[in-house]
Formats: sequence, structure tokens, C-alpha cells
Amino acid sequence: MSTPLRLGTRGSKLAMAQSGHVAEALTAATGRPVELVEVVTAGDRSSAPVHRLGVGVFVSALRDALTAGTIDFAVHSYKDLPTAAAAGLHIAAVPVRQDPRDALVARDGRTLAELPSGATVGTGALRRIAQLHALGMQLEVTPIRGNVDSRLARVLGPEADLDAVVLARAGLARLGRTDVITETLDPMLMLPAPAQGALAVECRVDDTDLVELLAVLDHAPSHAAVTAERALLATLEAGCSAPVAAYAVVAEGEPTGSGVEGDFVQEIYLRGAVISPDGTRDLRLSRTGTLADAAEIGKALAAELLDLGADSILGHDGHAGPGTQQFGSTE
Repeated sequence: MSTPLRLGTRGSKLAMAQSGHVAEALTAATGRPVELVEVVTAGDRSSAPVHRLGVGVFVSALRDALTAGTIDFAVHSYKDLPTAAAAGLHIAAVPVRQDPRDALVARDGRTLAELPSGATVGTGALRRIAQLHALGMQLEVTPIRGNVDSRLARVLGPEADLDAVVLARAGLARLGRTDVITETLDPMLMLPAPAQGALAVECRVDDTDLVELLAVLDHAPSHAAVTAERALLATLEAGCSAPVAAYAVVAEGEPTGSGVEGDFVQEIYLRGAVISPDGTRDLRLSRTGTLADAAEIGKALAAELLDLGADSILGHDGHAGPGTQQFGSTE
């Protein structure tokens, strides 16, 4: 049997589940065994808000291990990755993306519309905080951090102190906890984070055999959608905890003209938003194009948002303006 490939992963329950799915898929597709190697990151060691720790706190240790050769490849929650490429490393695959929408978990099975004025809602992302405020429902939004189980306990546990929490639906699905969801939020109300629900499978660029092997995991529509969303984020010069939202959908467009029945051009429909933390300014635009132009679609939509004043919301450094706080987490 071939020597097992060493897959680096964070040690959280969600990260281990994500990496386990990738390991199983790779072995099923190629026959190559994979072993998980736990790597502790700076984000795991701290309870401070993510913006105080810096961009990439959940991935830097994994990338260091890749560069050092102590692991062969790594699996990241794609939304945690800095937009700048890492020298010597390569995103070899983006597997099929989980549902990128946000999910509400509320007491008594309530939906968002059923929450009363003054209800306390916990979330770790400034993007979600901003959009909840923009709804004008007079909710008390509380910034929280922690893994999925600790967040759910704030609503469903014996010492629950919140009326609801908002989490990524993908994380709950990967943990088999979709039963606790009281509402999957419509993107018209809560636009997801760029690359939410997607995984990035990364290896060393010079490991050409592994680059080729991992490519079997790549799902072209998911990869293109994430490329468009992250191009928007990068052009806005905003970090993963900034109040920026993006959601790309891949669908069939016009016939290709090839004469083959059912042969259509695949198109990307990208929606993007920049929202002030208090919800008083909410810029939203959309743009369409082909899969081949995914990055250009994201860049163009970001340029339009900047023309409308997105930079004044984000601040000159690409983050939220003066006096605001940012909170985020991989989960």
C-alpha cells in the first residue's frame, strides 16, 4: 500500500469533519490512503476577536507546516484564507460547495420574522451583525466566538442566554446538526460571506504529482463561484472579517451553438454587498458573466461598489471604519 498522505487540519470538530470528508473522497477516487495531522493555529489558542489577531490566524500555522514539509496538503475553510496568494503554495482543488447560506437557530423554533423586538441574537461576523441591523427589526445583536457546539449552547443549552444565533449552514450540515436550524436565511435578507461553504485544498506548488492527484477533487462550478466572490473581496481590499458579502450562483445560460442538444454556456450570477456595521448604509449590486471570466466579474462588481462609496464604509485600509469592532471566526 502507498505511504499515506499527511493531511493537515485544525483540531476543532468542524475542521476534523471537513478534512475527514476530503480524505475519504480522495481515497475513494484514487486509492491513496490519507492520515489526518492536527495543527494548532493562533486562532485556536486565543479567544480575542479575530480582527485583533490579524488576517489568516486560522491558516498560517497550516501553511507553515506545508512549507516545512511536515504535512503534504491542508484543508481550509476557504472564507478564512487571506486573498493574497501564499508564496510556494497552490490551491489544487475546491470540492463541491456546501449550501453557502446562513442559518438561524432560535428558541421555540422561531424564524427570523418571528423574533420579537429586543430579542438577543448572537453571531461572530461583522457582516452578519451589519445585515441584522440593516433589517430594522430592533434586535439586540451580541458578538460571540467559539465552536459550533458552544454557540448552539447559548440558545439550546441549560444555561442559554440568547434568543437565537446565526451560523453558516454548511458547518451545521458537515456536523450533522441541520436538525437544529429553525430557518435557512434567504440571501436577500442575509447575503453570505465570500467563499462561505467552500473548502480549499492546498499543497506545495512544486509537488506536481500531488497537484495532479488532488485535482480529482475539484468541482469547476464551485471553484468559479468562489473565484468571483474572492476577486470582489480582494479588489475591495477587505479582510475576511470585514462587512462584505458575496454570493455567486452558476447556472445554464444561452445555448453554445454547438448543435448538441442541451449544450448551454454556464454563467455566473454574482451579488455583492458592503454594509456599514450599524446597518444604516447598505450597498448591493449584481453582475453576470461566464465561468471563464469569474475573476473579472468579481473585480468589476467591486469597482462598481467602490464608485458608489464602498470605500467610505470600509475605511481606507479595507476594514470597517473608525470606532467599529470586527468579530469573526472560521465557524
